[in-house]
Amino acid sequence: MHELSIASAIVERAGELALADGVETVSAVTVRVGELSGVVPDALDFAFEVAREGTALAGARLVVEQVPARACCDACAAEFAVGMPPFFWCPHCDRPSRDLRTGRELEIVRVDPEPLPTT
Repeated sequence: MHELSIASAIVERAGELALADGVETVSAVTVRVGELSGVVPDALDFAFEVAREGTALAGARLVVEQVPARACCDACAAEFAVGMPPFFWCPHCDRPSRDLRTGRELEIVRVDPEPLPTT
């Protein structure tokens, strides 16, 4: 399950980002995961729960924004949802394209600090 190594990397990098911002405790980490990234969001969520233990993210939740795979046709410039690579067939002109626009993302987009307690 490679999601555990990905979750560990997310925890490590999010911790670094939080520390750089002077944040001691993180409440949430938002990541974008592309449809063709090879990452299973449910498995990543489970792995994140394991990887976060004993870190500044111990109580943090993982928010996954799923990014659909879309390509652009070289011939007619139409943008369309895709199937599996290496060729993406344009539903408008029935030609292949290799111009994948979205779908392979795997990135941290936000690290939310734990709110300070009110007194």
